Amino acid sequence: MASLVIAEHDNASLKGSTLNTVAAAAKCGADIHVLVAGHDCAAAAAAAAKITGVSKVLVADAAQFAHGLAENIAAQVIQIANNYSHILAPATAYGKNILPRVAAKLDVGQISEITKVDSPDTFERPIYAGNAIATVQSTDAIKVITVRTTGFDAVGLDGSAEVEALVASADSGKSAFVSRELAKSDRPELTAAKIIVSGGRGMGSGENFKILEPLADKLGAAMGASRAAVDAGYVPNDWQVGQTGKIVAPTLYIAVGISGAIQHLAGMKDSKTIVAINKDPEAPIFSVADYGLVGDLFEAVPALVKELG
Repeated sequence: MASLVIAEHDNASLKGSTLNTVAAAAKCGADIHVLVAGHDCAAAAAAAAKITGVSKVLVADAAQFAHGLAENIAAQVIQIANNYSHILAPATAYGKNILPRVAAKLDVGQISEITKVDSPDTFERPIYAGNAIATVQSTDAIKVITVRTTGFDAVGLDGSAEVEALVASADSGKSAFVSRELAKSDRPELTAAKIIVSGGRGMGSGENFKILEPLADKLGAAMGASRAAVDAGYVPNDWQVGQTGKIVAPTLYIAVGISGAIQHLAGMKDSKTIVAINKDPEAPIFSVADYGLVGDLFEAVPALVKELG
């Protein structure tokens, strides 16, 4: 049987998380179909058809899917679920909103945030803030899986899958879209950024975060923060990196004034290269850093910006 990947998209384009999820589906060893459920979503469907390894794109285009309401998307998935051995979605807010409902309706256990596929029925996932890896085997006929996207390299876009229109499931009537407030920024989106500059409690105030802006600008980086900085009100919640924030794995992660609490490390330790700047030589962040600088961040950051010229 085939695997079904639920595409994350904004109706006009796919989110990068879909490409990582397809990579996980490929490890399950079956044909891969992608479901694009949205409204006026032909562009997203066309992008999905180009994903390497995908044999078919299923398009459910209806007004009730416009805003990705979990009740409606889940109903569409359940309508076709028996055709699949695996149903996968990225472990983002989008996927985590939909798949638990799908698993409950199918009366199967969800396998959450996998980072490796050992075999079609056996998966690895981090537990205890990433300090241990659990190997989970499922005997369910349909495996419902969320994929931690940092665990899989994104597939390419050189495919040519066929596109098939589905009969849309009815509006559940259980929820309604009211409004959405999106943070506007010229910087890359945090979970998709190749470079991230993050600040912690050591920044001292929200005003001091401005010290990091020239560095982020030089590098074309996204801005992040530790939970301590967010809880202190220095920066918005959507900047938070960590176990209870966003899980990231950029090419370069620069941690400034971040001590390295275990919850923060769980969200960024898979970064390819980690640079830490902290005045405390015993800070836990240095245990995962590839490069560490012990010093005053208020001197070190401007000096680094100057060197970048």
